[in-house]
Amino acid sequence: MDGSTAKVTDETGGRPARTRKHCATATRGALMEAAALRFGRYGYDGASIRDIAKDAGVDAALVYRYFGSKEALFAAVSIDTAIFDPLLQVPLDEVAAWVSDFVANGPTDEEVPHPVLSVLRSSSREEAVERFREDVTEVFSRNFAERLEGPDAALRAELLAAWLLGTSLLRKAFRTPALESASEAALHGHLQAGLARLLQPDQRSCGCGRTCPCGL
Repeated sequence: MDGSTAKVTDETGGRPARTRKHCATATRGALMEAAALRFGRYGYDGASIRDIAKDAGVDAALVYRYFGSKEALFAAVSIDTAIFDPLLQVPLDEVAAWVSDFVANGPTDEEVPHPVLSVLRSSSREEAVERFREDVTEVFSRNFAERLEGPDAALRAELLAAWLLGTSLLRKAFRTPALESASEAALHGHLQAGLARLLQPDQRSCGCGRTCPCGL
């Protein structure tokens, strides 16, 4: 038989052998996805290992095999700061537009639980609060603040985090009427005007939503 077309079979000789590494990666990913949704919606106490495993379509014993404990699984998925990575890359004059797009078009709370709400739902877990504080500090107070010129860079970076997280929380999770029904254009205009002073404190925002040196 031509070796290029031969299939590798498992020890039973009847089925193609699976790549264990691939299966383990897929299982771990499925568990993390299911856990993120469960912890986000129901908090630490309200999410059970059995339900997480059921959502992932695997046996509950695999949670302990891959993560060791419920606490370790919670720590692995409690906050995903990768969603904020673009803030460290896009030009500063495009940050307000990125924030507007995140608020207007980002995933709903049903699709990806909001990070703030996930922490609030697990408020009895001090580890969740501490981890959230550390992650916000790393992304905004340190890394993003380094991109800002002028005074109070860390404070301005955390204020931007407050705008981003608070506005998206009200629109996507709590669905307050004005924010939920606002158009993308309206969100962009108001957020652009408000964020301009945080990003470039030496300029003021005029009514058009652009940063202008005119002082209007």
